[in-house]
Amino acid sequence: MQIKILGPGCPNCKKLEAHTKKALEELKMEAEIEKVTDIQDIVSYGVMSTPALVIDEKVVVSGSVPDVKEIKDLLKGGSAENNKCGGCSCGGSC
Repeated sequence: MQIKILGPGCPNCKKLEAHTKKALEELKMEAEIEKVTDIQDIVSYGVMSTPALVIDEKVVVSGSVPDVKEIKDLLKGGSAENNKCGGCSCGGSC
C-alpha cells in the first residue's frame, strides 16, 4: 500500500500524517508514506484544497483532516465517496 499526504507542510498536513500513522499502527498495517509538497504535483491529482490523503494513487480525502477512525475505515477499503459524509469537514452532518 502506498499513501501520499498532499500539502505544503502546514500544521494540518502534519496532523493528517500523524493520524494516518496512528491508524496504520492501530490496524497493524504497513505502508509507504510519502509527503508531496510540490504544488504542481498536488494539482496533478486534481486537488485544489489541502491537505489531501491519497491511497494507492486515489484521492480519498481533500481539504480536511479526518480523525483516526475515519482513516482506519479508508485504509480497510472504504472510501469517502461511500460514506454518508463526503470527506468534508462537517463532522458527518452533511
